[in-house]
Amino acid sequence: MPVEPTALTDNFLTLNLKKAVNWCRRSSIWPLPFATACCGIELMATASSRYDLARFGAEVMRFSPRQADLLIVAGRLSIKMMPVLHRIYMQMAEPKWVISMGACACTGGVFDNYATIQGIDQFMPVDVYVPGCPPRPETLMEGIMAIQRIIDQQGLPPAQRQPLKIAVEPTFKPAPQPQVELGANLAAALS
Repeated sequence: MPVEPTALTDNFLTLNLKKAVNWCRRSSIWPLPFATACCGIELMATASSRYDLARFGAEVMRFSPRQADLLIVAGRLSIKMMPVLHRIYMQMAEPKWVISMGACACTGGVFDNYATIQGIDQFMPVDVYVPGCPPRPETLMEGIMAIQRIIDQQGLPPAQRQPLKIAVEPTFKPAPQPQVELGANLAAALS
């Protein structure tokens, strides 16, 4: 019986090169904060000396999308802000990652109205959801560590991701206004 050669998926040199490149990427994450509300305060607290985000290599906050590779969307977003956020996301160089921080960015939070986006994952791919209203700095640090685990699992080169290309319109039906019955005294006072 002839012996068939088996294809090796990775050899020693490329495997170690992939590990070295991914180690460099995960140890030098440059986040771009897009903070609009109370979650932004918790994001600022995460960068303070008490929580020391520098030990994860993510202390350098970049305010230019061309220098950042991690977009942290913190707080509520309106429909008018979504094209700006989408443009910032498109200007970021590959590979790029997105963290949706807080209940408002993840699901719209308590703002169930026509002007608030009910989750940014309708408009761009989200890698990590950080729950809470507002989430604690420790939770955001756990989200950054989850991004580091994602970077460790990626190959060389990383997979190209495309935005979901959903129209900039809310996809929910607002609840009708509750009808309150007026008492006899209040109805007489209003008439």
